[in-house]
Amino acid sequence: MLQFVRHNARWLAAGFLLSMFSSFGQTFFIGLFGAEFQERFDLSGGEFGLLYMVATLASAATLPWIGKVMDVMSGRKVAAMVMPGLAAACLLAAWSPHIAGFVIALYLLRLLGQGMMTHIAQTETARAFVANRGRAMSLVVPGHQAGEAILPALFVLVAAALGWQGAWTAAAALILVIGMPVIIGLLAKPRVPQQAEINLANAQAGRDWTRAEVMRDPVFYLLLLGLLAPPFIGTTIFFHQGHLIDVRGYDQLAFAGAFPVMAMTTVGFGLICGYLVDRFGSVRLLPFFLVPICIASLAAASITALWGIYLFMFLFGVSYGLTSNMFGVIWPEVYGTAHLGSIRALVVSGMVLATAVGPGLTGALIDQGITLPQQLWWMALWCVVATGALVLAARLIASRGDAARHGLSKEA
Repeated sequence: MLQFVRHNARWLAAGFLLSMFSSFGQTFFIGLFGAEFQERFDLSGGEFGLLYMVATLASAATLPWIGKVMDVMSGRKVAAMVMPGLAAACLLAAWSPHIAGFVIALYLLRLLGQGMMTHIAQTETARAFVANRGRAMSLVVPGHQAGEAILPALFVLVAAALGWQGAWTAAAALILVIGMPVIIGLLAKPRVPQQAEINLANAQAGRDWTRAEVMRDPVFYLLLLGLLAPPFIGTTIFFHQGHLIDVRGYDQLAFAGAFPVMAMTTVGFGLICGYLVDRFGSVRLLPFFLVPICIASLAAASITALWGIYLFMFLFGVSYGLTSNMFGVIWPEVYGTAHLGSIRALVVSGMVLATAVGPGLTGALIDQGITLPQQLWWMALWCVVATGALVLAARLIASRGDAARHGLSKEA
């Protein structure tokens, strides 16, 4: 592993930083300043949530069209266009005098931050690495966890010193002055695969699917049914954690202490998954990867003691570590790399849609008296049904006769 990192440090670092700088468009960062946004624009919690959902849905609808630029431009050029836009969105969020400007800022933060920065990181990594694609992805994805671990505390301190608007201005400066020059510099030299990787790519070669063909392929929707479950369930739990704390009577600080368990488990099992993907291929792992989050949902639904939440966070970290890698590597294995930007843009759009619909739908059910623990039984059932869909998808992929390409018979 150390030798792999040394030989590929600049490209791995670029993907890691792209993932980390996506944080400025992620729910956890925007939510840090939710009270300030509500006060500035005189919004209730429900009104702010509605605007946030609309902006997220709009970004999900836009991403398939914007994301396909990765098929005709290098990740370096796309990053050079996206990051100034992300910085501008930070400034607009802080200083917009009208609510319409704030909604545009939310839309751009979600589209360019959560959407495009993640899309660039994973698409560029999937194309640059073949023989060690899973291992590379396992080192790029933890940029998200680094952002979650570092940026909230850092920008709370910045806000204490400069005010919340100053914190968003500092975020824009960080993107433009540090993030963009470093990332573009790291990507300035394209990665040239070694001969062994070229040989493996040739051995795995199959036809490259277009986006139109993928959208007509039933396997694509079977895969989405499974791969969208973790972001839907995770976002729902995190968004409605206050409700869960009230229903169960948990201590808020004790509940918050479970998050580091999830973060450490996510990183650890992401690395394990990277090895397993390179060893067996991602398609072979499909029937198993929803098992941890299914058990996690059952634990959170049925165990009222505080340790049930810690068990949930541990198991969710396992599942999220697996999911983060699967999102990056399954698509080039199944559909090739020629149109990977367009295909992954659809997938990321679906993920963004799931994170938008989840809190809104479950919140409406909570308002109808159906508590989150009760809803978690149905989420566990979703995982069971989706696991069956993934088993079927794996068999259909194998039946296409591309076993070598999809890693079903590779030994390393």
